[in-house]
Amino acid sequence: MKIDTNDILKSILESLDHVDYIRPEEIPNIALYMDQVTTFMDEHFASTKRYEEDKILTKTMINNYTKNNLLPPSIKKKYSKEHVLLLIFIYYFKNILSIKDIEIILRPLKEKYFSNENNPKLSDLYSEICAMEKARIEPLKAAVKDAYEQSCSAFPDMPDGPDREELQLFSFLCSLSFDVYLKKSMIEKILDELAPKEDA
Repeated sequence: MKIDTNDILKSILESLDHVDYIRPEEIPNIALYMDQVTTFMDEHFASTKRYEEDKILTKTMINNYTKNNLLPPSIKKKYSKEHVLLLIFIYYFKNILSIKDIEIILRPLKEKYFSNENNPKLSDLYSEICAMEKARIEPLKAAVKDAYEQSCSAFPDMPDGPDREELQLFSFLCSLSFDVYLKKSMIEKILDELAPKEDA
């Protein structure tokens, strides 16, 4: 089977064009029961699922996040807008970081900005971070294109054909993976520096 790497690249870049975030005004201002929270997250993150059977958020996950101090406990079995904002952060972090690492990252948000009375509000912090991340989409697309172009010129001593294309695709995947590996290592190094100070 011939692998059309041009189609793969086009698909990746198109998916980056559609990356968006849940705006704070989309989150209900009223407290929600757990079922309502899971429904809200399922509806808003449905497009991020790789497989149809993937779970965005379950009751067990929410209970586990609370148990591990990622999420403050519900108030009378209801979850506030701030709970939902923290769950959104957790959703993104959990694909690359451990529960303990996420707890360290979110601890300042929980302790200083979780309450509605605080200034800046958690929703303001969330909006600024999301806007900053959206601004990184175009540079990311350029980096992906560059990695793709480099992989297309890999293995120049091999004759053109399926074997060379397969290895070029492999080199493209390695390039993308190495980028993730390096960034994950940097995050973990920062968290290792923070953990002793915060746990002391």
